Amino acid sequence: MLVRGIRGLCKDHPLVAEALEIVKEGLFEADPYLAVKKRIRVHNKTVYIDSYSFTPEKIHVIGFGKASYRMLKGIVDVLGDKLHGGVVIHNGEPARTGKVEVLRGDHPIPGNNTLSASRALLSYIESNVSENDLTIVLISGGGSAMFEVPEEGVTLESLSEVTRLLLGSGSDIYEINTVRKALSKVKGGKLLRYLRGNIVSLIISDVAGDDPSVIASGPTVPEEKGIACRAIGVLKRRRIWDEAPSDVRNYLTKSCDEARFEFVHGNEVIKKIVNIVIASNYGSLRRMKDKAGSLRYNSIILTPYMAGEAREVAKMLAALIKSSVQLEEPFQPPLALIAGGETTVTVRGKGIGGRNQELCLALLHELRNLRGKYVAVCIGSDGIDGNSPAAGSIITNDLYAYAVSQGLDPEEYLENNDSYTLFEKLGCAIITGPTGTNVNDFFVFLYKEKQQYNEMK
Repeated sequence: MLVRGIRGLCKDHPLVAEALEIVKEGLFEADPYLAVKKRIRVHNKTVYIDSYSFTPEKIHVIGFGKASYRMLKGIVDVLGDKLHGGVVIHNGEPARTGKVEVLRGDHPIPGNNTLSASRALLSYIESNVSENDLTIVLISGGGSAMFEVPEEGVTLESLSEVTRLLLGSGSDIYEINTVRKALSKVKGGKLLRYLRGNIVSLIISDVAGDDPSVIASGPTVPEEKGIACRAIGVLKRRRIWDEAPSDVRNYLTKSCDEARFEFVHGNEVIKKIVNIVIASNYGSLRRMKDKAGSLRYNSIILTPYMAGEAREVAKMLAALIKSSVQLEEPFQPPLALIAGGETTVTVRGKGIGGRNQELCLALLHELRNLRGKYVAVCIGSDGIDGNSPAAGSIITNDLYAYAVSQGLDPEEYLENNDSYTLFEKLGCAIITGPTGTNVNDFFVFLYKEKQQYNEMK
């Protein structure tokens, strides 16, 4: 992980380097290339994937998501000439890897790149895949936006608009993907309508709990009936039903009334699909915990299920930190608190930022009077945070006072959802560019007692 953009207090603080080393360990554990290579081997004509074995006539690979290109590299290195071909969609430039075409999709809002790439992927399946073949499906976070064909009667523009509404409403990933599934021809298990033969999905999870039905909106996990009715419930609960495009509302209403969705292939196809999660947030957190322990911290994984409004999560984290630092309950310094998950932001301002930077900014406010030396890092494992160019941000014990001394009001930036602007001015925005993986967000808080801090210097 090459970090750019850090300067001043956030570069010079002696705990920052350790915090970033801990984050790097988490990213290494989530490396898609290595995760794939660990799972697949070939002997003669047999392909072994975990505990499953296949002797297919042809092997195909399709995929979509932020990690799909690195996953593909692993597949190509293992299978080599045994791979017949395929199509993979990612958020980078078009290319060709071996016999596989790599296309560009859009993120976080599906656009024309996504639509054309998705149609090319389905066309490849139709022209090449038969009953005696094996198709390996590479799925990772971001796949919901990069792989999309709307249902009949719903335009791509309307689907994109409802996605924008959901992202700005504070909806969590479960709610967002419920609506996506209802409006898509390929989500919620509907991709299986196009496939034949044996199917193995290798999945890098970007959702808490690692539920394959939620990751990239579950293209290879059949959805229960009633998805349209549940989608209407989400839009109404988030108070954006009336703002949704009319074709979206009409389609969902009709589908709900008719209980329309039925999985056309039935149980025979479902029996041929295997979904395997090969990397996750929790796996990364465990490696980060081990790294922090090697640095002589009392290292604790708080949770891989961090969720809710970023500002509210910051309050809970601050309460736990204050109790541990001031009362040594429930944890004792030297302290490394590690967490993962995905918070949300209800956008009310017009600033530039993302959920990780908003979390760190809200935490900076909550910890403004905390004594002692500390550092916190809030970062998206994909290198992307909201509508900003940053992956996340750093806060330190002296940052709040420094901001105020420079005439910058942290609360004002928080109210305008303008966290990136503040952190960039302070030299505390973390810029990595796309990391090639996506296992949700990481949070690291480090605190050393004053005596130990002086000794470390």
